Amino acid sequence: MSSSQIRSSSEDTRPSATHLELVRIIERMHRRYLDQLRLELNGIGADDISPAQVMLLFTIGNYELSVRDLLDRGHYLGSNASYNLKQLVQAGYIDRTASQRDRRSARIRLTEKGRQLCLAVESADAAYQRTIVRTENEQKALENTIDTLRRLEVAWATNLHRGELAKLDLL
Repeated sequence: MSSSQIRSSSEDTRPSATHLELVRIIERMHRRYLDQLRLELNGIGADDISPAQVMLLFTIGNYELSVRDLLDRGHYLGSNASYNLKQLVQAGYIDRTASQRDRRSARIRLTEKGRQLCLAVESADAAYQRTIVRTENEQKALENTIDTLRRLEVAWATNLHRGELAKLDLL
């Protein structure tokens, strides 16, 4: 038996869709999207912001948030988010003000420059989506994929929460 036949027969016994494969695809897709976003940013002349920082802008959206709220809404590490927020303030994409209630806490919101960049990225993304989703069936498939990914996110969050509670002997 040749090595390609051995490889082929072992691959045939492996399930075609596994949780680990899904996670690997999600990671690669995230990196590819950031690469795509970098191209879009270059195309609109936004060379003072990184794709990760753009994602922070979209997480903030039309809200005024505390930094803690931002961290809770996204998948950001504290020191990484702090660095990126400082860069976004310096570049004029967000305003950061001390909270009226607690001067140690900061509130953040998009500036007009930040809102305009988000609109430009949304416009480029809509054009890109029209090349990907061309039919009603493709739209339905995209919606089903998003639903599945949201359920997976909730399942992982629930599992993490249970694990944290179990460590505290609260379950």
